[in-house]
Formats: sequence, structure tokens, C-alpha cells
Amino acid sequence: MDPVRPGSPYQPVIEALGNYPQKKFYNVSKLGGAKYDTLPYSIRVLFESSVRNCDGFLVKETDAMNILDWKTKQNNVEVPFCPARVVLQDFTGIPAMVDFAAMREAVRSAGGDPVKVNPACPTDLTVDHSLQIDFSKCAIQNAPNPGGGDSQKLMAKLSPLKAQPRKLPCRGQTACKGPCSAGDSSRNSGQFSAQIENTPILCPFHLQPVPEPETVLKNQEMEFGRNRERLQFFKWSSKVFKNISIIPPETGMAHQVNLEYLSRVVFEVKDFLYPDSVVGTDSHMTMVNGLGILGWGVGGIETEAVMLGMPVTLTLPEVVGCELTGTASPLATSIDIVLSITKHLRQADVAGKFVEFFGSGVSQLSVADRTTIANMCPEYGAILSFFPVDNVTLKHLKHTGFDKAKLEVMEAYLKAVKLFRNDESSSREPEYSQVVQISLSSIIPYVSGPKRSQDRVAVNNMKSDFQACLNEKSGAKGFQIAVEKQNDIVPVQYEGNEYKLSHGCIVIAAVISCTNNCNPSVMLAAGLLAKKAVEAGLVVKPYIRTSLSPGSGMVTHYLSSSGVLPYLSKLGFEVVGYGCSTCVGNTAPLPEAIRNAIKQGDIIACGVLSGTKNFEGRLCDCVRANYLASPPLVVAYAIAGTVRIDFETEPLGTGFNGKSIYLRDIWPTRKELHTVEEECVISSMFKELKEKMEKGNKRWNLLEAPESTLFPWDLKSTYIRCPSFFDKLAKEPVSPQPIENAHVLLYLGDSVTTDHISPAGSIARSSAAAKYLTNKGLTPREFNSYGARRGNDAVMTRGTFANIKLLNKFIGKPAPKTIHFPSGQTLDVFEAAELYQKEGTPVIILAGKKYGLGSSRDWAAKGPFLLGVKAVLAESYEKVHKSQLIGIGIAPLQFLPGENPSTLGLTGREQFSVLFPPELSPRMTLDVKTSTGKVFSVIALFENDMEITLYKYGGSLNFVARRFL
Repeated sequence: MDPVRPGSPYQPVIEALGNYPQKKFYNVSKLGGAKYDTLPYSIRVLFESSVRNCDGFLVKETDAMNILDWKTKQNNVEVPFCPARVVLQDFTGIPAMVDFAAMREAVRSAGGDPVKVNPACPTDLTVDHSLQIDFSKCAIQNAPNPGGGDSQKLMAKLSPLKAQPRKLPCRGQTACKGPCSAGDSSRNSGQFSAQIENTPILCPFHLQPVPEPETVLKNQEMEFGRNRERLQFFKWSSKVFKNISIIPPETGMAHQVNLEYLSRVVFEVKDFLYPDSVVGTDSHMTMVNGLGILGWGVGGIETEAVMLGMPVTLTLPEVVGCELTGTASPLATSIDIVLSITKHLRQADVAGKFVEFFGSGVSQLSVADRTTIANMCPEYGAILSFFPVDNVTLKHLKHTGFDKAKLEVMEAYLKAVKLFRNDESSSREPEYSQVVQISLSSIIPYVSGPKRSQDRVAVNNMKSDFQACLNEKSGAKGFQIAVEKQNDIVPVQYEGNEYKLSHGCIVIAAVISCTNNCNPSVMLAAGLLAKKAVEAGLVVKPYIRTSLSPGSGMVTHYLSSSGVLPYLSKLGFEVVGYGCSTCVGNTAPLPEAIRNAIKQGDIIACGVLSGTKNFEGRLCDCVRANYLASPPLVVAYAIAGTVRIDFETEPLGTGFNGKSIYLRDIWPTRKELHTVEEECVISSMFKELKEKMEKGNKRWNLLEAPESTLFPWDLKSTYIRCPSFFDKLAKEPVSPQPIENAHVLLYLGDSVTTDHISPAGSIARSSAAAKYLTNKGLTPREFNSYGARRGNDAVMTRGTFANIKLLNKFIGKPAPKTIHFPSGQTLDVFEAAELYQKEGTPVIILAGKKYGLGSSRDWAAKGPFLLGVKAVLAESYEKVHKSQLIGIGIAPLQFLPGENPSTLGLTGREQFSVLFPPELSPRMTLDVKTSTGKVFSVIALFENDMEITLYKYGGSLNFVARRFL
């Protein structure tokens, strides 16, 4: 797409960029003056896009001026937005690419050049939704045996297959002369592998890569086997279409790859600069807002429209300014901060709005913190949460491998268009619809327990809260220990030394990262705290069952690359394996002496873990109090040996030279964490991802695919079919055709969701889609899912309205059935629609309020279109779905306020006729006539001239296809 639209009225504000005269950009800050300076940063991105893409039709001057007048126009006008790029995942990407392939076929048949048919907008498609878990095995069976005893017998007990533990030979430059086992721990040389392997497992003691787990290989083989047709089609697409790249399986999830590899922050096309922005078909697309990239998730049809060079439309949103002030508690982790901010925003009612962060506290958040907060948008309902680019962002990009020269240009451009946020600048903050103030100083660390995860306890109240639990009656929190027994001490001999157990003593401490993988700072904090503790001379009592169970080999990698893993090991936190362990009760038994002492003294012993489950007795039957805590707090409590401690006033223990060491002495600062995170972790992670992206993977590289301009459709294929959307492609549009004597295919109530219309899950054996696949020779095991078969219109059309929860008033109970009125038969919805089409009878849908609720789904519009639905008559619509209906060529008609089928006396058994005038206008009132003689009025919900044009052309696909004729 050319960054400068021919005939744009805004070309006079194109300038050269300061010290880089060859770089050009729209200096939009000159268009609005002081008005522009008060706009939120996110609205400035919308404004720049409207100025750059203004062509007088898709984007008009009035659209740009409406955005500039955001303060008075918010929530009152629809505006177009042309994002810089598109990100797809394979489930939603397959129908989009099939449509492009079909468009090439149609353009050739109509006499055009099919080579010209390409996405107009840069598009990245990540194949990340194909993997199914056919094989699984808990990795704990490969863990060393930290408790001693017969490890062979223990592993045989834990293994669901009753097999001997699999030996894990090391490979790499550092030789390992035997399989890794508990006895090898003394040989840990401290040599760390700098190369991140594709395998999620490293040898826990030598940190050398080990072969990929058998289950991973099997699942990947099944993925390629089951989805070979789709993958071959994707590979063909990557070869023949311009402006699209395919990220193959086994690379990563769409939102993560988008964040870590695809993001540009500033686009540069033919030496022309403009802000990076993105829409995509993944609900986690909002993560990129943490990098200062405007982006959110949309449906398949909207994404296709952008790929075709058209804008998405949105109501000019309110922007809630979230001011962060103060300084977070030294003990508050990134997770504490993220969850606290999420809670505040949920309470602030930000649903359907933009959120934008400002204030002195923003610079305290790392990019990992910001992207995590932005990723939580679904939790608090915002469209997006935007963090403008600042020095923290630039520093992060430097560590991810961004070219220095590019960074300099990026910074100069963002400052020129006032999209760079600078805390040190005296410039005024933007004006917001409302401001939510959050003091980071108010965020304090919590633990949860002692029996339920919902019972939160502030760390600074832990000692007193545990005392209260001892006093309370037995129940959700209480243990009902007699007052005279609350200070009992039970001496115990262990490994030749005497120790004293008392209420609150810790006997299990487990650092688990399964819930903390998206943000490495909490695991790094545990490692840095361990390092400082060891250097200060602190130790963990040997009877405490300590363990470190990373959620993936990547966690082990960044702990080792930052140099903290040996210190964790020194305190007893050895890597025990990769999988669900302590929090699901997979803990080795406590030493017999400790168990006996706990039972003898009726001691309320404690477990502390950084997992998600802490039910009473879950970790061990003699451990009655269990607390969930952040990884660094788990290490801290393990060193203290008890939960009956006030970290502010009591030392963790005694270090070298008899010095008392307090938690504040060894707790890592946020600055220390950010430095290690950026310099040791982020840089190596991004380097590995870049190498993986450039090399691809062996299976993908060896996959054969055609290279022809047109896709060679396989008529026997059950995954890929050429759809019929372009069967009536013509060079000129025709006037909207009247709907005459249409039958009602379905009579639906309120809140019909897109999942009711087009289910995405498994294909029921009794469904029309199942009958089709069975006739093709497939067994039920081979049906796969509707999501996987979105490239086959025959399956998806049969799957339309196939949800077993669909309540059709003609039937009176939930079932994917309807009545074919000419014959009186009760049939599957597809079978009835097929009969109507054979008879040449159009069909419509009657519905109540909020038709099309739920996640945006392209086949929720495409499916009804292929069933022959010409219009939907509803009391109201979900906005995005209404736009999708127009985008496919279905007329969205709305009953007048206060009217519905019941008030109008409609049964749905009538036939309906609607006449469209040659010149439609937005929100025009039309008359509907029924076969019983009743006439009533409806509103044609076309909001603007562009929607009317798309409808006249038969939808956006046909509108764009005609450009190539």
C-alpha cells in the first residue's frame, strides 16, 4: 500500500525528518495546533492514520477533522481506521487466504490478471492454533529424587505407564558422562548453555540441552499429519502472494510472535515513516499496546477488509487516562502491580473504552509489565490499554536487537509528531474523558491462605493473621489451637542435628513458574534474592522440602543466563523437572522424623508455594497450612523457616560474622530486576526467536507445496474448497435487488451469539456437516473441528446454525432444526435452506435484541449468506456483527423502536417482501409487506455511504475484486 494516497488534501504537511532529509512523514502536529497537543496519544495515532489514508471515499476529510475534534465528538461519530498491518492466526487466517485464492480464480474468469490479487496491507499469519494434545505425560517422572530413597520405585509409582524413568543424556559441548540423576548434582560445573534449544527441557544439573520429549515430537507429528492440506495451502500462499508472510508451526503463539518479532513501532515504506498499528484475529492482540503500538482484536471479515485495503470503523472512543503515581513497595512484584492495576480498572468501568497510561509511575514499569497489563484488557473490558513510547521502550527495543540507526530515526520521528512520552518534559499531559488515579505506593504484596486461594493476607500482616488462625474455630481459616499450646515446641533430630518445630514452621517451599511465564521478573527476583542471601551467609534448614519446578525450559534458560541458578540450588531450590508438581500434590514425602514430630506435637506446619492450588492437606497430609506466594517470597519464607515473622522488624536469620540479615537487605530492587531482565534475558530470548524465524523448522522446510499462480483445488479435499462468494462477479454494481416472498428460515429470540450462528468446536456426529464428511469417506475420529475446517465452505455452511443450544421458536426447544414451510418438514437448518434454494425462494431471519453477540466470527456472516439469507430483521444488533453482515452482502434491517414480531402480530410463517429504492441513504426507513397483507416499517441499518456502496457491490469481497477487472 502506497503510504501517500494520490489526491490526498493533506500532502502539504509532508516534511523531511530533521537530520534525516531522505525520510519523509506527515507532520500531523501542524494540522491541529493546540488542539492536537491535548489529544490522547492513542487518538493521535488514529488521527495520523486518517490524514495519511485520506482519499475522499474510504477516508474523508471530515473523518480526520472529527478525530481532531475528539474532545467534543467522542462517542458520537463513527471513524475509519486503516491499520499499518494485520496479524492472523491459522483458524481465522485460512478462510481469508481461501477467499484470496478464490478471488484470483474469479478475476481470471472475468478477464482480469490474477497476479494483481494480493493483500494490500502487510499481513502475517501465524500457524499456532493447529496443535492438539494427543499425547501427554507429566514431566515430574523425569525429576531427580530430592528426598532420597529408591528413586526407581518412586518414579515407577508416579509414572502413569508404570515404566522405568527415562534417562536424559546430555548433549552439547560440555560432556556429561552419564544420565542425569539425583547423584549427579555434585558435578554441576556452573557452565551455562547460551543457546536456547527448541526443546522445552534442559538437563537440570548440567544445563545442557536434552532431546525433545517424546510427547512433544508425537504431538508435532500429529499436527503436521492432521493438517497437511491446510499447511500446504499456507505454504502455497507464502510463495505466490505478495505482502504476506507465514510463520510456521512450532514457532510460537500469534500474540507472542507479534510482540517479540513482528512489531515495528514505526513503519518505514519507501523512506516514508508512520506509526505501527495492527488489527488481528487474536484476542491477545492488545499486548502490543505495551510497546506503544495501537492494536486490538477484530473479526475475520474486518481483518479481510483491511487486507483488501479498506478501513475498519469504530465509534470514536472515550479515553480513560490512568495516572500512575508514587513508588511501589519494595516487596511488591510485577505480578502484584499488574493484578492491582487490573482490579482498579475493572472497578472504574472502562468497558468499550481506550485506556491510556501516564504519570510519574509509568517509568517504573518494564515493557514486560506493560504488555502484561495491556494483555489483561479482556479482564477489565477495555478495547485497549495504551502505553506511549518512552525511554523505557527504546531501551527495551535496543536489547531486543533493533538496529541502532533505526532506533535513532524512530525516536526522531516520534518526537516530531509528538508521539513520544517524556517524563522530564514540561509539556502538559493530554486531556482525557476521565482520569483514574492509582498510587503504586498503595500496592502491597499479598499471600493467599492458609486453606483457600481467595483468602488474601497482606505480607505485613502475616504474623498476626496466622496467630488469629490459630485462635479461630476450625473452618475456612481457623485451626482452633488451645491458647496454652500455641507456643509449643517439638525438638527433632535430623541428619545429626537438633531442630525445633513449632506452629507456623515451614516444611515445604516450592518455587513453581507455571503461572508466571509471561513475565520473567518474578522468577528472576527469586534468583537474585537467593544470590544475595547466599552471599550474606543465609541458609535454608535441610529438613524443608525445597524444589524449583519451571514451567518451561525457557525459564531455566533465563535463570541460568542471568547467573542465579547456582544460588537457588545452594539454598536447596534444585530444578526437579518440568510439569505440574507441588501444586497438584506431587510432592515427595517429608522425612519420617519431621512427619512424626509434626503429628506428635499436633503442629500446624506450613507449605509455601508459588503455584495456584493450596487446599488443606493437598501438599502433604500432615501440612495443614498452605500459602500461595510470589517466587521471591517463597525463598524468603524458606530462609526464615516460619510464617510467624514480621519482615519489617525481625531478621530472616544470621549471616556471616553473626550479623542479623533482614529481608530488606537482600530483596532485589526493581531497577536491578529490570537491568538483569533486559540485558541478560530479553536479548538472548529475542536473538533465539529471530534465529528460529529465519531458519523455520525442518518439517515446514521439507513440506512440498505448489507454486502456480492459481491454487490447484483438489475436488476431493475436505479442508480446502473454492467458495462461491464470487459467482456473480461483474464489473459494475447493480441496484439492490428486492426481496420477494421470502420465507423465514429461523425465528430467534434475544441474545443470539455468533457461536449459536457458527460454532467453532467439535463436529457433532448427527450434524449436517458430519453427514457430508461421512459421505466423503471420513470417520468421526477424522472430523476434526469446525475451526480447523474453516477453509471448506461446504462444511462451514452445513455448520451454520448447527449449535445444539440454538432455540428456534418454530421448534420450541433447543435444537439445530427448523421447519421447511412449503413441505411442512422439520429438518436440519442446512437441509431446509438447501430446499429453499432449489425452489428459488429467498429466506430471511427474524430475531430479537442483540443479534450477533459474542466474539467476532467471519462465518457467522458468511454461513448465512451461503444458506441464501438475504436479510436479518432484528430488534437490535451487536455492532461488529451488523457490519459483517453488510460486508458479506446481507441487509441488516431493524424494527422500529417499541416494535418486534410479537407486537406486530407476526408468526414467522408468513412470507416477506422488501423493496429497496435505487438510491439508498443511511438509516433509511423501508416498508416490509407480508403474505397476510400486513405492512410495517423497518430501518435499513446502513450507517454511511461506504456501507451502502459495499452492499450494492454484494459485499466487500466483490467490491475489491472488481478493482482487478
